[in-house]
Amino acid sequence: MNINKKLIDFFLLIIGVSISSSILAQKTADPLKGKKVLFVYGGWEGHDPELTRDIFVPWMRSEGAEVTVCDNLDCYTDSALMNNMDLIVQTWTMGKISNEQEQGLLTAVKRGVGLAGWHGGLGDAFRNNVEYQFMVGGQWVAHPGGVIPYDVHIIDHKDKVTSGLKDFHMHSEQYYMHVDPNVKVLATTTFNGDHAWWIDGCVIPVVWKKMYGKGRVFYSSLGHVAKDFDVPEALEIMKRGIRWAAVSLYEEPEPWINPVYAD
Repeated sequence: MNINKKLIDFFLLIIGVSISSSILAQKTADPLKGKKVLFVYGGWEGHDPELTRDIFVPWMRSEGAEVTVCDNLDCYTDSALMNNMDLIVQTWTMGKISNEQEQGLLTAVKRGVGLAGWHGGLGDAFRNNVEYQFMVGGQWVAHPGGVIPYDVHIIDHKDKVTSGLKDFHMHSEQYYMHVDPNVKVLATTTFNGDHAWWIDGCVIPVVWKKMYGKGRVFYSSLGHVAKDFDVPEALEIMKRGIRWAAVSLYEEPEPWINPVYAD
């Protein structure tokens, strides 16, 4: 009996170590490996949803993710699908989402599924849905001058998403956004008065992270068109943000609240 009990205890220990090692692997070296990712694309064609799909889906698969690609919003109503996801990456600009579709998305993120996206695909997706905007942490309102040259300034050099990166230059839409003043901002851009004189010197967040319930939310306003990801820093920031959001269900919530108006 004692020998049998010792064998059982030994095997339970081995199983426990194996499970712990698996969870640790989810957290560390390969954050996308084995993750189930839902990539949702569509909306306004001007933001290159198909071309950006062809940038990020193959890359996530190369990192070991199991990616489900969906070109409609009904996937958010598929509870079996949503309950099996670790991460949602969305690029869907200027669309309309039904109450049922929105609730499926909100519920998934609130329970811990990560969410990541860029430019209008996440930050100008559903203009009539304020709870969605509450989740994302901001909403596009203007891009004075259209496609123009501008600079992106890294303001958090310790965060893993922006560590080691320097300020860089873009030639694209410079997003002026209304942003939750509590999000953790990693990069900003400063507007001049060339196209709207009254905003000369205004500083607007470009990259941020936050939580919605238990879910990690990552956003970058870069990526108006697929070619914008030819800028190495823009692409690297998005990749790192996706990796960060991918472990939302496996790591403790990260402190993110950074109130601008705190006393």
